[in-house]
Amino acid sequence: MVLNGTFWRDRPVFVTGATGLLGGWLVRRLLEQGADIVCLVRDWVPQSELVCARLIDRVKIVRGDLRDREVLERTLAEYEIDSVFHLAAQTIVGIANGNPISTFESNIQGTWNVLEACRRSPKVRAIIVASSDKAYGEQKQLPYTEDCPLQGRHPYDASKSCADLIAQTYAATYGLPVAITRCGNFYGGGDLNWNRIVPGAIRSVLRGERPVIRSDGQFVRDYFYVEDGAAAYMLLAEKLRGSPEFAGSAFNFSNEAQVTVLELVERILTRMGSALVPDVRNEASNEIRRQYLCAERARRLLNWAPLFTLDQGLERTIRWYREFLSS
Repeated sequence: MVLNGTFWRDRPVFVTGATGLLGGWLVRRLLEQGADIVCLVRDWVPQSELVCARLIDRVKIVRGDLRDREVLERTLAEYEIDSVFHLAAQTIVGIANGNPISTFESNIQGTWNVLEACRRSPKVRAIIVASSDKAYGEQKQLPYTEDCPLQGRHPYDASKSCADLIAQTYAATYGLPVAITRCGNFYGGGDLNWNRIVPGAIRSVLRGERPVIRSDGQFVRDYFYVEDGAAAYMLLAEKLRGSPEFAGSAFNFSNEAQVTVLELVERILTRMGSALVPDVRNEASNEIRRQYLCAERARRLLNWAPLFTLDQGLERTIRWYREFLSS
């Protein structure tokens, strides 16, 4: 997987969700490539990678909310945005279950607002919308391919199914240059949602506490390293510019390694040299039991391959949290 070394130089780019896990690493990588970045920020998150790594000093910030389409339209027009990465969403399944309306407003309304603003901005030439493997809902077919129907049933899953279909609608009906990413569970340094399994387990071990597993530990997931995600999103945007036939297409990105939650935690414990035993609570509800992706389409059409194995990603992630939590 080779990115064009000059493609992003001075290119005006708009990123939503820059204070999130993927957003911080995407901004870092775009800056390394010389992009001119504008970030939409709703809440000030001082512990985010965007702020902690001082990336925020090197980008333009627009304070606003995805539900405000006028702010989005003004931003795209005034900064003459060429490429859009729409990452912002409410991403925590438990929060989504407890707050479905705010989840739908952020994830569904926010997506149509971004796309409508892009439709009204003739300068925008490439839009990447972050969907999720959760958009597929629960399927009998494993691994999931891009041809599987989108059938989310719970609030977060349904919100991603809807946002995904809306992106396809804007491509099919209005010819908008939008492509869709469907990834597994992102992990990596900078994730401050401690109820997620990777940061939560690492923090527990560093504190000498047993890592908590809310499920029975046998749920199977794709775990996708965040730096791989940032590289994949940028590659897709480049390919979309050169291959307009990709508009409306969705791509799975995955290491294609199926891992149970318990196996993942045990890998973390091993790499941290810990003899702690996980605290398996079996409390999870409204979650899909087995979910993992086939990335053959991305390999074939985009010439994509992951940069890191699961173990390499975990090593880098553990190192990040050791430094972050010791400072």
